[in-house]
Amino acid sequence: MKPINMSETFGSLVFNDKIMKQRLPHDTYKALKKLLKTRGSLTREIADVVANAMKDWAIEKGATHYTHWFQPMTGITAEKHDAFITPESLEGEEVIMEFSGKELIKGESDASSFPSGGLRATFEARGYTAWDPTSNAFIKDGTLCIPTAFCSYTGEALDKKTPLLRSMDAINVQAKRVLRLFGKDVQSVTPTVGPEQEYFLIDKSVFDRRPDLIFTGRTLFGARPSKGQEMEDHYFGMLKPRVAEYMRELDEELWKLGILAKTKHNEAAPAQHELAPLYTSANIAIDHNQLTMEMMRKVASRHGMACLLHEKPFAGVNGSGKHNNWSLSTETGDNLLRPGSNPKDNAQFLLFLCAILKAVDDHQDLLRITVASAGNDHRLGANEAPPAIMSIFLGDELTAILDAIEGDTEYSQMGKIQMDIGVDVMPRIPKDTTDRNRTSPFAFTGNKFEFRSLGSSFSVAGPNIILNTIVADTLMQFADELEMAEDFSVTLNALIRRTIKNHRRIVFNGNGYSKEWIEEAERRGLKNYASTADALPHYTDRKNIALFARHGVFTETEVHSRQEILLENYNKVIHIEALTMLDMISKDILPAIMSYTAFLTDSALKKVQLGISANIEKTVAEKMSVRTETISELFTALSENLHAASAVEGSEALAVYNRDKVVTAMQALRTVVDETELMVPSAYWPYPTYGEMLFGIR
Repeated sequence: MKPINMSETFGSLVFNDKIMKQRLPHDTYKALKKLLKTRGSLTREIADVVANAMKDWAIEKGATHYTHWFQPMTGITAEKHDAFITPESLEGEEVIMEFSGKELIKGESDASSFPSGGLRATFEARGYTAWDPTSNAFIKDGTLCIPTAFCSYTGEALDKKTPLLRSMDAINVQAKRVLRLFGKDVQSVTPTVGPEQEYFLIDKSVFDRRPDLIFTGRTLFGARPSKGQEMEDHYFGMLKPRVAEYMRELDEELWKLGILAKTKHNEAAPAQHELAPLYTSANIAIDHNQLTMEMMRKVASRHGMACLLHEKPFAGVNGSGKHNNWSLSTETGDNLLRPGSNPKDNAQFLLFLCAILKAVDDHQDLLRITVASAGNDHRLGANEAPPAIMSIFLGDELTAILDAIEGDTEYSQMGKIQMDIGVDVMPRIPKDTTDRNRTSPFAFTGNKFEFRSLGSSFSVAGPNIILNTIVADTLMQFADELEMAEDFSVTLNALIRRTIKNHRRIVFNGNGYSKEWIEEAERRGLKNYASTADALPHYTDRKNIALFARHGVFTETEVHSRQEILLENYNKVIHIEALTMLDMISKDILPAIMSYTAFLTDSALKKVQLGISANIEKTVAEKMSVRTETISELFTALSENLHAASAVEGSEALAVYNRDKVVTAMQALRTVVDETELMVPSAYWPYPTYGEMLFGIR
């Protein structure tokens, strides 16, 4: 095994700052860095120089094409490849390699087949891509990939990057206003993100024999194996050789792309694993997570495996999430969510903490919407993932500090200290003084918040757009009040105490899986949107449209479009799953059961002819016959429900219908089929079992 030379490997396929400094003229490099710092407009002159240097570097690395790499509202990435070649003459006998600043800055893509949620008519095909110089270009599969935003001919955002960048601008503006009140003149405040990624690996040979995995990403049928995750022996267990080889190559591929892949280990369920990166800015982290998911699948294929990123690929064992670790940092690396050892900084920390408490409480609906999908409905609240109810875990010590501030009482856990946040008597708040709460959807973990409700296949853009926007809005309200204060300390004290009192209900440090919490949350007045169909209609509530408009993150039209896209996706996923179920039943499962029944009846007949008792064969054959009839009836019921869905008008009404009728019919059908699988010999059953899939890799 060839050792990895990290100094040569890391970022070797990235046109990063080090490469730009080497290849760009000094004046161009300085001008570009100044533009990035001040968010100024890129001139054609600078773009031409950068494009030429980028092209030369890419060609030296073996690239022949370039693409504007963008993130449409499909939740995955898109790319159209163009070669660098340009003919030297009309005859086209000789070519030169060219790449202009115009081609770098702007591209045109056919936008007709991307989801738009009604932003444009199908015949209005033109869409534009615009270079995002804050995220480095990179080489993938012999193509120079240029991260870009994607918009329609009329300027509406058709992607996930554009509103993300807008939300980052919003929180930058408002956070700097607050920091100035504390005497800190920072240049920028950037949300930082570290998305942990869970996934399953199964053998490619069994994946290829499962139509449900191929078409939907999850198993629509499958009886639980004798052993699942009950023994808890897989979690952090020794890596199997094939998996270890896969992880090693995955790390190397990610490091080449400058992705800060840090941690890898086995997760709780058999065949489940996790990769965690280090923090970086939200924009880059989201680009990197998209590349990570792509590389996971590619590398798995090279190792004869399939990587499953669905939120719930297997019933009866844990599904996969993506934990979105979120914080705020200045250009100097100062983490605004680190309590710190300097008492003077504690008031600032507490104000930002209160802003997040208020933001999450005021906008529970939006946070729930960001993690809503047909796949995640199978996972949230299933004693393996946080519940659909949004709450914040702070830990005992920080909660006690807030309680003391709210009640104007002594804080006694670290010695009796009167909590006057306007004076330097605030105690040092140590990091990690309490255990992590894995049942909390939004947990403070020492210097960051971990949003744990995301499904593993999600683009992390959506949740971070919302997090940035709602916190920016609360910081704006705080800054408005504090900037008008006659006495800053008095007003600050009152603001923090009032915020804690008004939003204390969102803090919950207990077991989020318990039934008691559901009842308690209802008493507190917290929202409980149990399903995607419950949550999505609230995207376009007037307060939410006004929120996005205030900060320029979404126009009203763009909000409506995203709601429609999410509803369409939910309805289409369920439709495809139902069709796949029906196909598997009619083509494989019912014929298999009938073949086994025929074998039993034939065997029974032969025994009777020989005067031998055939009671067992008769009994099992009768059970199989009853099962066949039951499955046939449930098959018909699902077919009828699916057909009736076509008559339901409106995406919201269809989502409710699909949840109540189609999904219910699918669950009923699956229950009987899974029970029947346990009664049919493997020689007759048409698909690989859970045991083969979960324990097949040696």
